[in-house]
Amino acid sequence: MLSVMGLVLTLALLGTPANQQGVPPAQESIRFEKEIVKKIKVEGNFLLYLPKEYAKKGREHFPLIIFLHGSGERGSDLELVKKHGPPKLVEAGKDFPFIICSPQCPEGQGWSLDMLNGMLDYLLKKYRVNADRVYLTGLSMGGYGSWAWVAQNPERFAAVAPICGGGDPKTVGSFKKIPLWAFHGMKDGAVPVERSIQMIDALKAVGASPKLTLYPEAGHDSWTESYNNPELYEWFLKQVRPKPIEGTERP
Repeated sequence: MLSVMGLVLTLALLGTPANQQGVPPAQESIRFEKEIVKKIKVEGNFLLYLPKEYAKKGREHFPLIIFLHGSGERGSDLELVKKHGPPKLVEAGKDFPFIICSPQCPEGQGWSLDMLNGMLDYLLKKYRVNADRVYLTGLSMGGYGSWAWVAQNPERFAAVAPICGGGDPKTVGSFKKIPLWAFHGMKDGAVPVERSIQMIDALKAVGASPKLTLYPEAGHDSWTESYNNPELYEWFLKQVRPKPIEGTERP
């Protein structure tokens, strides 16, 4: 039987916090994950071409080509963007069955994926764009931008055509299902042809079937011949955005 003194001591110990008894309190290790949606303001300028049929067919939605220029066309003068690629062809009078958006990157900067995604959201809301037929292409710095954008947001595109650019081979798994056709000059002294070859090899290694066109005698300017090739636009028109994975949603 406990003495009165022993009973008092026992009750006192029971009421004493564990850390005062020399025993640390129990603590659990918790890991959490929470997706934070960035609320930022983005802005930019772009050239827009609408097909002749756009006004005539008031209910039809049209395929969209987004063209990313190279480093030499950065700035605040959209006339610079007409120097190469689809904007140059439009300026020369060529008709296309696409809506063509040609944004301009500010001077001294690289392509901002936040800006580009904001621009695409704007286009989808403002114009009759077929969201399942959005095509991305770009040259040099724009080629790098094309590789980066499709790696981050593969769900937005039906096909991509990077020209004389490069990317991170470790990212190709995210867009292995997106039809891709790359172009590069074998004698490119600005962006080594290996940059495109590495990306194509990485895609093949994960089971993709990309296309690669190499021009044996071309230097950095592999874009003129590529954008003058009607087969590129015919290829674009054949591509439709892959269906989303079951249980996921498109933006």
